[in-house]
Amino acid sequence: MTSPAPITEPREAPGPDPVIVPALSIDRVSHSYGPRRALMDVSFNVQPASFTALLGLNGAGKSTLFSLITRLFGIQSGRVGIFGHDVSKSPGEALRLLGVVFQPRTLDLDLSLTQNLLYHAALHGISRREAAARSAELLGRIGLADRAGSKVRDLSGGQMRRLEIARALLHRPRLLLLDEPTVGLDVKARADIISHVRQLVTEQGIGVLWATHLFDEILPGDDLVVLHQGKVLARGPMTRVVAEAGAQDVNTAFMRLTGAQTMPGGGG
Repeated sequence: MTSPAPITEPREAPGPDPVIVPALSIDRVSHSYGPRRALMDVSFNVQPASFTALLGLNGAGKSTLFSLITRLFGIQSGRVGIFGHDVSKSPGEALRLLGVVFQPRTLDLDLSLTQNLLYHAALHGISRREAAARSAELLGRIGLADRAGSKVRDLSGGQMRRLEIARALLHRPRLLLLDEPTVGLDVKARADIISHVRQLVTEQGIGVLWATHLFDEILPGDDLVVLHQGKVLARGPMTRVVAEAGAQDVNTAFMRLTGAQTMPGGGG
């Protein structure tokens, strides 16, 4: 007599992989200044907890794109989304998830480090007690706790940049935009800023869009978007972009994609 087959519980079929909503989605964005077209059908995504480099020469359209994402300019054509929130239709929900460091300095030089942070916190509706706690925490994290009461004008260029990054993080965004953040800094200050931002990606899961014209700021594990004269010429993992251009490095890939002879400032 044969034994009855063992009873087994039915297994649930594996469900679909969860959809990851991009930290930033740029979909067919175009922008013109009168007859001059600054951006033409620009599309790419920035994923959460990732470092995406937006590589382009001065005048490529990087700052225009940042102005559209942050609503300094109205979007003429296309769509910008931040974690699924349409910047045009739901600006409040979208922008509260966003921190920005623009290329020009925007700190008040005659206020102290803490006063600059508290003022920014007030704009975001953060209570003074909470703002003071967050400010102290961030100043400690960027190594400027001992300068909290100093005027900003007494800081070095690299210290000012670190303070601007701290200010952009004060309301705890999930996406950080940085427009040429190392311009004018010495080699050590540049390295410190890049290292700090990369730590934010790995330790806090922040999505980063880093606009630059310096190819040595891009690492093989980064995502890369090549923007030239308002058009996206390539996008994807850096290693894939380089390989598809038939190049050995980012500099050569950029030159082949754009027809440029040199990459200004690429080495320093």
